[in-house]
Parts: sequence; structure tokens; C-alpha cells
Amino acid sequence: MPSTRILVADDHSLVRRGVRALLETQREWTICGEATTGAEAILKAKRLRPDIIVMDISMPEVNGLEATRQIHAEMPETPVLILTMHDSDQFVREVLDAGARGYVLKSDLDRNLFLAIQALRQGKTYFSAKVSEIVLEGFMRTHAARPPRAKGQSPELTSRQKEIVRLLAEGKINKEVADALGIATKTVEAHRAQIMHKLGLRSFSDLVRYAVREKLVEA
Repeated sequence: MPSTRILVADDHSLVRRGVRALLETQREWTICGEATTGAEAILKAKRLRPDIIVMDISMPEVNGLEATRQIHAEMPETPVLILTMHDSDQFVREVLDAGARGYVLKSDLDRNLFLAIQALRQGKTYFSAKVSEIVLEGFMRTHAARPPRAKGQSPELTSRQKEIVRLLAEGKINKEVADALGIATKTVEAHRAQIMHKLGLRSFSDLVRYAVREKLVEA
């Protein structure tokens, strides 16, 4: 596999140096740039076109959440790994809806950074263990609060629908899913709408939670 170019965005120089030191132990990984604000991360992402972006949430000017949202809108093929101290369900939900494909807590940096980068390189998603628990707990709370389904109404997905959920949860856009499955983009859009209705889901983060719970993606 060719060298992987990584952009690191964090306003704390100590964290950036730590992340760089860890990543540079892998000969096939290269730090192509660093950013200290969300605005700088957006500009450097567009200019450098990295393979992966490691992004903090709490940064000046533009926070990492908004930076992730803008980068994902313009460069949906570039995976963003969130590296942060925040571990609330609200933060996880907002990060997933912004388009990030991975979420690692800074307290788990040594144990999870390598695994996260490897997963994103392979087009997968990655959540550290604690974040996975938050995702699952949030999903269970959301569904426990909803009224029971009508008798005979089954939430079971077809094998094609499960494959579409897996690809979407890995961060692929509708066109990429269509290309991977050899179907039209409009067909993917129709399947996506049917899946969301069938499962009673309201957002992309709900879809990711479902995929994690059903082990359609690796957590």
C-alpha cells in the first residue's frame, strides 16, 4: 500500500507533537501538515489533499466539528478521525452527523490511534471502546423511548439493505455506495429512505448506531 499522508489539526502543540511522534513510528505514514485552528485545517485539507485528517474538536476560529462538516462536504472521500477529550453522547452524535469516520478519546490515544488509522486506510470506521459504548447506549435509549412497532411490523433488513447500511456507516456517500454495488445512485437514495423509515431512524448518527449494534461495521 502506498504511503499514507496525514494532516493533524489540534491547537495544543504538545498534542500535535505526541500524535506526530506516534504516527511517524510507521514508515508508511507521513505527516503532510499541521493546523492549529479549524479554519487552517479546512484550508490545508483543500491544499494538501491528505489521505486522512486527525482533528480535535475544541479549536479557535472554527471548531473541529464545523471544520469536519465543511471538509466532508467538499472532500467526502477524505476520512476524518476525531481525537478529543469529549465523550458525551451529544458530542458523538454531532461528530457522526458532521461526517467523521472515527472517534478516539485522547485518554485512549496510545491504545487506539494506530488501530484507528489502519481502519480508516481500509475504508472502515473506528470508535474506541468507550465511544462504542456511548454509541450503543444512545441507540438503546432512543429506541426505548419510542412507541412499540405495530404487530407484524419487522425491523429486519434485507441483505442488500444491510450492505447499504454498512457502506453508509463507513462514511461512503450515495454515489460511492452505488459504484460499489453496481446500482444507480437514485436506487441507493431510495433504499436509504426505506431503511431510515423501516428502522424508525431520524439521522445519520442513528444509522451508525444501528450499524454498530448489529455489528455491520467494526467498532
